[in-house]
Amino acid sequence: MQEMLAAAQDMQEQMQQKLARSVVEATSGGGVVTVKMNGEKQVLSLKIDPTAVAGLGANSADVEMLEDLIVAALNEAGRKVDLLAQSSLRGMLGGMDLPAGLL
Repeated sequence: MQEMLAAAQDMQEQMQQKLARSVVEATSGGGVVTVKMNGEKQVLSLKIDPTAVAGLGANSADVEMLEDLIVAALNEAGRKVDLLAQSSLRGMLGGMDLPAGLL
């Protein structure tokens, strides 16, 4: 039993290290906003197409739309990290013959 727990702990550490090195990219607004995020959900970069801000001036509706696009891209990047973590976990545990609900 102790060997099994140690193996599980090793697999968890390996998965965390793999996720920390992983980078996902998400866009919104047809590429107007692009976010890169690592597996620890830290934002690495945020790019905004210059044409999206060129005519903003005092138009608060355009600013609000840009803010919404940024939030959407951040949320999508977070979802991609979650999917990456789930996929990695399934890959590591796939051969362990666990009940379907545990994977």
